[in-house]
Order: sequence, then C-alpha cells, then structure tokens
Amino acid sequence: MEENSKEDHQALLNEGEENELQVFGYRTQTLRKALCLLVSVLTCGALLLLFYWRPHWRVWANCVPCSLQEADTVLLRTTDEFQRYMRKKVFCLYLSTLKFPISKNLKEPLVADRHSVINQAVMKPELKLRCIQVQKIRYVWNNLKKQFQKVGLLEDSNSCYDIHQTFGLGLTSEEQEVRRLVCGPNAIEVEIQPIWKLLVKQVLNPFYVFQAFTLTLWLSQGYIEYSVAIIILSVISIVLSVYDLRQQSVKLHKLVEDHNKVQVTIITKDKGLQELESRLLVPGDILTLSGKFSLPCDAVLIDGNCVVNEGMLTGESIPVTKTPLPQMENTMPWKSHSLEDYRKHVLFCGTEVIQVKPSGQGPIRAIVLQTGYNTAKGDLVRSILYPRPLNFKLYSDAFKFMVFLACLGVAGFFYALGVYMYHEVPLRDTATMALILLTVTVPPVLPAALTIGIVYAQKRLKKKEIFCISPQRINMCGQINLVCFDKTGTLTEDGLDLWGTVPTANNCFQEVHSFASGKALPWGPLCAAMASCHSLILLDGTIQGDPLDLKMFEGTAWKMEACSVDSCKFGVSGSNIIKPGPNASQSPVDAITILRQFPFSSGLQRMSVIAQLAGQDHVHVYMKGAPEMVARFCRFETVPKSFPQVMKNYTVQGFRVIALAHKALKIGKLLEVECLAREKVESELTFLGLLIMENRLKKETKPVLKELSEAHIRTVMITGDNLQTAITVAKNCEMIPQDSQVIIVEANEPEEFVPASVTWQLVENQEAGPGKNETYINIGNSSIPDGRSGSCYHFAMSGKSYQVIFQHFNSLLPKILMNGTIFARMSPGQKSSLVEEFQKLNYYVGMCGDGANDCGALKMAHAGISLSEQEASVASPFTSKTANIQCVPHLIREGRAALVSSFGIFKYLTMYGIIQFIGTSLLYWQLQLFGNYQYLMQDVAITLMVCLTMSSTHAYPKLAPYRPAGQLLSPPLLLSVFLNSCFSCVVQVCAFLYVKQQPWYCEVYKYSECFVTNQSNLSTNVSTERNWTGNATLIPGSNLSFESTTLWPITTINCITVAFIFSKGKPFRKPIYTNYLFSFLLLSALGLTIFIMFSDFQDIYHGMEFIPTITSWRVLILVVALTQFCVAFFVEDAILQNRELWLLIKKQFGCYSKSQYRNWQKKLAEDCTWPPINRTDYSGDGKNGFYINRGYESHEQIPKQKFELGGQTTEQHFWTRL
Repeated sequence: MEENSKEDHQALLNEGEENELQVFGYRTQTLRKALCLLVSVLTCGALLLLFYWRPHWRVWANCVPCSLQEADTVLLRTTDEFQRYMRKKVFCLYLSTLKFPISKNLKEPLVADRHSVINQAVMKPELKLRCIQVQKIRYVWNNLKKQFQKVGLLEDSNSCYDIHQTFGLGLTSEEQEVRRLVCGPNAIEVEIQPIWKLLVKQVLNPFYVFQAFTLTLWLSQGYIEYSVAIIILSVISIVLSVYDLRQQSVKLHKLVEDHNKVQVTIITKDKGLQELESRLLVPGDILTLSGKFSLPCDAVLIDGNCVVNEGMLTGESIPVTKTPLPQMENTMPWKSHSLEDYRKHVLFCGTEVIQVKPSGQGPIRAIVLQTGYNTAKGDLVRSILYPRPLNFKLYSDAFKFMVFLACLGVAGFFYALGVYMYHEVPLRDTATMALILLTVTVPPVLPAALTIGIVYAQKRLKKKEIFCISPQRINMCGQINLVCFDKTGTLTEDGLDLWGTVPTANNCFQEVHSFASGKALPWGPLCAAMASCHSLILLDGTIQGDPLDLKMFEGTAWKMEACSVDSCKFGVSGSNIIKPGPNASQSPVDAITILRQFPFSSGLQRMSVIAQLAGQDHVHVYMKGAPEMVARFCRFETVPKSFPQVMKNYTVQGFRVIALAHKALKIGKLLEVECLAREKVESELTFLGLLIMENRLKKETKPVLKELSEAHIRTVMITGDNLQTAITVAKNCEMIPQDSQVIIVEANEPEEFVPASVTWQLVENQEAGPGKNETYINIGNSSIPDGRSGSCYHFAMSGKSYQVIFQHFNSLLPKILMNGTIFARMSPGQKSSLVEEFQKLNYYVGMCGDGANDCGALKMAHAGISLSEQEASVASPFTSKTANIQCVPHLIREGRAALVSSFGIFKYLTMYGIIQFIGTSLLYWQLQLFGNYQYLMQDVAITLMVCLTMSSTHAYPKLAPYRPAGQLLSPPLLLSVFLNSCFSCVVQVCAFLYVKQQPWYCEVYKYSECFVTNQSNLSTNVSTERNWTGNATLIPGSNLSFESTTLWPITTINCITVAFIFSKGKPFRKPIYTNYLFSFLLLSALGLTIFIMFSDFQDIYHGMEFIPTITSWRVLILVVALTQFCVAFFVEDAILQNRELWLLIKKQFGCYSKSQYRNWQKKLAEDCTWPPINRTDYSGDGKNGFYINRGYESHEQIPKQKFELGGQTTEQHFWTRL
C-alpha cells in the first residue's frame, strides 16, 4: 500500500541511526471511523482486540494516505528485519500560549541559533508546530526539509565558534520559554506502570485470549477440575510476570528519580545568575559548575576544567578530566573538529562532577547540549524501555508450529461438524462438540510451561551469581558459537604491575631499571614524566584515577598535594602539586605543578600535560601513550633506531609497553597555557624511553578458554591494547594454539596518488624488506609457504585497519572475520560494529567485558555478559558478580539445557495434543467423548506435572563439542513428532477397530438401556452376547463404551512414554533419573494407570466411566502400549537423535548449512590462494576486483570465481557442528 504512494507520503526518521524508522502520513476519515466503531460494537470488541494486536490495520481501516504535511496520524515502521509498526497521533504546540508576544514576521528568526530546527518548524502566522512523540523523543515537522526532526538538542552542525558566540552569554528569558515549550521538560521520567495496565497487557496476549475461550468452553461442558487447574496456573504465571515487570518499572523509576530534582545555577542574558530546577533547563542554557553534583543533562564545557566520574556510562569508576571546547574560527562542525575526541569536552548526563578547576577567568561554564531522553543517560534508559527484539529462530518456529496445530484443530472442527450434522444432532450440541475438538490440539498450558522452564534456568544462574534482566535470551545462549572477550580486566587482571623502565640517551636505549630491585627510580626527565603525565586527582586526601596511572605514579615514590594558597606559587588555581616522597631518589626539583592536561582518549592513544618545575621560568610538556603513536610526535633523531626491535621484544613477551616523551616550552605568561592548541604542544618532542608493565592472566582464563575450545566454540579477543601485546596474551592463554600461524592484517587509508592498501604479514616476518611481494587486486601470487598449507592460521588487526577494511575492502571483510581472532586498539564503536559483522555471518555471538568500553558491544551481542556492577551494565542482558570469565561456560551450559528443555516441552505438548486429538476424533465417530475424569488423569496427573518438572533437570557439567538444534522446524524434530503421531494413530485406530471384533463387545452407546439392566452381570459374566435387542437410542456425548475403555490406557501410557522419550539427558542435560521429582511423577502416573486398568473396584470403574473387560484384553492393551514405547524409544534414540547418522545423510544428499559462515568456510577451504602472506593488495577501480565499498557495489559487479580445491584445512574450532 505504502510502496505505491506519493513521495511526500513517507519519509525516514533518524536516517542512518540504529533506531531508524519509516514514517507514513495518514488522515482520519470520520465515516471510516464510525464504521469501525459500529463493527467493534457488533463483534463485542473483537475488532478492537485485532487492532490492538495489529496497530497498522487500525490506521488502514480508519484513515486514508496523505502527505506527511497534512497528516493527523502517522504510521511508523522499523527498517530492521522485524518490520514492527507503531501508530502515533500528530499534535500541535501553539506559541501563542506563551505570556509574551511572538513576532509573526516570516523573516524574523524565533531563536538566535541559525542552525536550530525550531526556526524552520514554526508555521507563521499561526505560530504553531506539528509534533510527534516516539519512544520518549519529540520530533517537530521541518517545513523546509519536509521531514520530522528531533528537538531537545543543539544541532551538530554548530561549529566551535558558533557555540561560543551564540550561546556564550546565555539565552534570553523569551528564548528559554520558547525552547521549554518546544523541547519539553529536561526530565527522564519513567512511569511506574499501574498494575491494572500491566495486567491488561498480559491478558490481551493472543494466546491467553485463545486460552480464555478454550477454558470457557470446557467449563460450560462441566470439565471443571482441569479448567480450574489451568486457570490457577495461568493466574500464577500472569501474576509473576506482572510482578516482575512492576519490579523492573519501580527499579528503573528509582534509578532516574533523583535526576529530575537537581538544583542548578544558570546564566541568562537579561537576568544574570539564576537558580532553578534542572527540569527547566533547555539546550543552549549556560550552567555554572561550582562543586560536586550529578549532571542533569549533556553539556559541553566552554570554560575551566573539571574531573568527572563516568561510572554510569562506562562501568568504570575512574575519574576523567574534561577540558573546555576551543574557540576555533572555522565553520567545521564542532564534533568533526575533535573527531572521536569530542567526548573530552562533553559532560554527560548522569555522570558526577567530583572536582572543578576554574581557569581564573570566572566560574566554570558549560552549555547545555541535550536534555531529557536525548541525553546519554536517557539513551541508556530508552535501551531498557525499548529493547532490541530477539531474532531467534525458536520463537518464529514456535509460532509456525502453533499455526499448524491450530489448522489441525480447524480440520477437526469441520470433521466434527460433518459427523454430528450427519447424525442430525441439534445444532447447539453440534457447535459445542466441534469447538471442543478445535481446542484439543493447542494445549492451554503451553505458555506457562515454557515460562517455567526459563524460571528454572534463571534460578540456577542466580545460584552461580549470574543475574539476568532479559530471561528470553537464556534460550539464545544455548546457540552461542562465538564468544568475544575484552582483554584488560576480563582475561587479564585489572591492575598492572610495574616491571621496569628503559630510558634513552644519545639516540640509544640505556640499561633497564628494574622495579623488582627495590631501588628508587633515578631523577631525570623520564622520572618527571612519570610523576606528572597522568590524570590522577586528590580526592578527600586519597589519590584516585586510572590503575595504570596510579601504578606508574607509585613507581616514582613521589606524592601529590592539593594546591593551597601558600603552596600555589604559579598563579593557576586548582592545579595539583607533585613533590618527592621520603623514598624517592634525590632530586634538584622541590615540586612539579601540573598546569594543564590534554586527556587520554582511546581514539588518540595518548595524553599529555603542561607542567612547571619549581624554580624554573619555562614550562615542560610531557606525553605518554602507545609507543608507535608517541614516536610519531618525536623528533626523528631522538627515537632510537632499535625502537621497533626493542618494542617487539617486550610486546611478544606479553608486557604492556608505554612510551614517554618531553620538550621544554617557552611562554610569556602562565595564563597563556590555557590558550595553547594541542597540535602546537604535541610536536617536536624528545623521546624519553619506555615504561614496561606486566599484565597477568587471571587464573580462570586458561581453563575456561580450553573448555570453550574443546566445545568447538570460537573465541575472539577485542581489546584497546597494543596489537603485539594482545597476540602474546592470546598465545599465553591458548586462544591461539602454539602451532598456529598469526597473520597481521594492516590496512592504510588512501592517499593522494595511492589507493587504500592492505598488507598481510606473518608475525615471524613483519619487517618490510625487498622480498615483500606487492600485487594489485589479482590475488594469487602468494600464499602460505610450502609445508605450512595444512596448518591453522589466525588474523590479527588493529582498530584502524578494521576501519579501513570496513570502508574500502568491505567484500574482503567476511573472509578476514572467518579466522580473525585478535582485534586490538579497538574503539567502543568499532567493538559494536565488529559484533554486528559477526552476526551478519550468522554467528550467535556472546560478548564478555568489564563494562569499561564494552557497553555498546554488550547490548549488540546475542548474549552480553558484564563483569561490572556499575549502572552502565544495566543495559547488558547478563551481569556476573564473579569478575572472571567462568560465567561464560556456565551461561552456555544453562542456555543449552534451557533450550533442550523448551524443545522437549514443546514436542511433548504437541504430541499430547495430537494423541488426544486422535483419540477424541475416533470417539466422535460414534458421537462420544472420553469421560471428564479420564481427561483429568491425563491433563493434571501427567501433563501438568510433566510441564512443572521436566525443565528442572540440571545442565550437564561438560560442554558438548556441538550445539543443540536451534530450529523447531528441523528434520529430526519434525520426524520425531510425525513418526510418534503415526505410531499413536496406528495403535489407536487398530485398537478402536479390533475391540469391535471381540465376542464380548457391544455398542453400549446405542443400547444404553439394555446395557444398564445387564451392567451388574458384566463384572462377573464377561461373555455377554452382542446381539442384544431393543430400540437403538443415540446419546450424543455419552462416555460409557468399550472403545473409550480401550483407548484411554493406550493414550495415557502414550503420554507418559513421550514425556520420558523427550526428556533426553546427555549431552546437554544430566540424566533423567537425576531429576528425582520428574522421575517419581512419571513412575507414579504409570503405576496409577496400570492399577486403574487391572483393579476390579466398582467405585473406580464407575468414577472413571469404564466398562470391565476380560483380563487378557487388559494385558494385551498393556503389551501394545509398552511395545509402542519400545519402538518409539528406539526410533528417537537410535535414529532421530543419532548425530553421526544425520551427518552422513546430509553428506550423502549434499545438504549443507545455510549459515553465511559455513558457506565461507567451504569456499576458503577450497581456495588454494588463501590466506595471502607477505604481500600488499590495493583497492581497485571496481572493474575486476572484490575490494569495493559495499555502498557502491551490486551483486552483479562481483565476479563469480570458481574456487579450486586445496589441501588446506580450517581451524579446529570451525569443525562442522549440527
């Protein structure tokens, strides 16, 4: 419908962002609306219920398409694979409601900011704006661009100059009022959902609606006991769900409650300093920061420095220094000017200012950037309120299965109608009986049973101190076949130990100073750099900051003091004073004052400070960071020639290496320090040497990675650390086996006359030399050297190379990812991107990190496990209180057990419905039903108990080397259900027909009066003659018959046997006998069934509505039921669950997995030119090469190449799994 509409009917919302939406315009028609209302009344609200489930149908029924400019209703559709719809009403805001006059002149801007969407959104002379509110974010209609745009933030197109000039003096009171009306309050309000609303949402679930219909029907037929049991179970299930949702709502409300009650001081143009509540803040306001407080919005610092605890965002309670946005006179957007480093100027909402450092020019000032749900904290809360839907095959397959069972029920409905109408049964009875058969196939206990399975798994995880906020993901954990790990704090210990320093002099490395010797670090520029080049702060007499900085500072044996009035000789307030401690080596310098910091960022991989040594007029610049980065900023002659070899020597041993540099800087006045550009400060430095630190593996790391490797679960390292260090750590923890080759992939951006390039180098031969083979596009000139073609290989690359490959060699990316194991120097955004790329290859990805820079990746992964308990980890589905990676195999084990349990319950309930459907259909042939207590025995004593206890079997302690099936619609599972249905059908039909051939059989349901008069003789004289006389009287719904007496024990024992057969233990769960309650209930049910069969108690027979039969017939029934069990068990265990057999069948018929990574494995195994070694490839012009940006390529442009078979095998953890 939308596809054929005009262009102005639809547009994109948040184009290119993660929450991108398509928006369609509609106008409500009164006639359509009235007609829908009439139909809703006539259908007793059924149409409204349908519209509740399908909001787009409501829009299509009530409205007609129109342009977005004229729309009063918009329909929003997600652009992901789920295509979910939302309906929103367009509302208007009127500026005429403000207490001051607004100019209606079209040329006169409403707000001073020329980039603001507000100026383009106001319709004059009406003075109104058209808005929609989507997932807590407000959008206004831009009349110029003809699209909806976000409000509540300053536009990114503002330059540094614009921000300082437009907002530097504050907003006028009138502009504040306009922005308050348009942007809404600066509040992150999470409503505590009323219990009645949560209850209605749960009850209106389609399955519960069907369940209510089923139970109403059963209750009307007097089937009270089971109906009441299901109602109680459903009520408990709904109450638990509502309680859980309510608790989450309350918890989230408390989390953000204080955020909206902060008192702030702002500067306005016309009123000066003003104190107000934080909810009244608007983008563009100037905040003044005077001391400790929690930030109620996102703001950009324009004057002064401050130290912030960003634990809420990053999961790491490490103080971060923020610096003011420079005043650059250019038109470049302010974020582009600072690239990834723009965050160093931004104070994020929810983070805590713990220390302020005024610049001496007045109070610390910051301009409000974003308010409400547009902020960093708002985004975190929105990710919890509106989580990404699960794309898990189990749930989509389950729906298809339910549709199939419903279709089977519909077929039964028409069959029942035909039979009863043929026998001229009254229409009301016919309809009732047909509806009963319709409801038999879909078990009403299904949602409760699946929920209980998840609850058991959650409880077991809780015992292992793993907490889950998204229970549905537990099943997904059973499919994980790739786990990404952060390095520092996850695989290795949090802290680093000082090993030594390698100073330089005269362009040469000097003797190593070892900290293990106990000798103090000798005074010199290196010692001064270590004492001053850090982001440590003094808070309440305690030094706090990054653990690496802390260790480095402790190694100097110097101490830190706050700058008091007496000690601060340099005129810069808020600076820290560094002095020699009692254990420090002798120094000619009494103190060092840190005048200015350029903070560390993962994008820049360095930090620097400007410091002054006591007694000196000039100042010094000290830099520390990644050695390869620091060396770039040093004068060439000061960097030792042996730098690459020495660097490699330490990194290959797994050491963390930090480089330090220095230069003297002459300035006129100390106040000029604040005006110096970072580019000027960080240039022409002198290389001072290397700081060597040890990063030890956690003791749990190696055994856990070994366990995952044996289970054929692939492991990948994503870290912000040095590439060589990461490779060494990967080898030490055996993520990369010792006999495997590591190929470093290094990619470079295109330059003026040189296209983008990618170089492949073996770790053993990284130096460029004359033997390096350079080739364009046509890969095929080099491969793994002779004798190594059969060995395993792993790719390692940096974040920079990943970005270049992503942009310029995108078609090559999947081939690299297939064996990519080390990804170093990765930024948080790159980590998220990498996880997404693995998911595109159809991997089920787990991500384990300490929360520091992993929040995005933790949310993106199928199963994100945070080892941090900070607020940021709220967005992670799983949180482990035990800060090591042992939680990963625990989670996978429980996920596999939960998944197998879900499949078992689903199969059992499907078979239970089919077994009852077959038996009931046979009895319908002669207008009969099983008795109420016969149904009750099957439904309560067996099915209900099975559903409550089947999932409580614990996970098997050892991870199997393959995963459980992830699809309900897989051949083994479908065959299992089909064959068991066939066995049941054959046995029941044969029993139904064979009982009629017995000499003692009579058609009880026809000759009821005759039978009742002779019933007393049946228990003693079982050879009753068949040819009774009397008038045949059909009694619809009569339960007493030889057929039901014969079929009931067969169907009951069948239910017990399928429950046993589908409760498979090894390799994913412990054996069935370890689930004591389940085993006891099954044996008890079997014993009770046999007892009822063979007892001759009149009361039991009367209550169960049975007819006594000869003992030999009962024995025959039992033998048949047990034979059916033996056949079904053999078929299930020896054939359907025989993995080797299925692999053989798949191989014989050429059936292969459709997963992208499987296809790539096959292609790469057959490609004798892969992997390339010691050569450079360049991006081509697109005529004959693979390496083109995906945004400009089509499938036709990529040539199909025939891969020749090679002898190369793939890595061990890529082995074929079912």
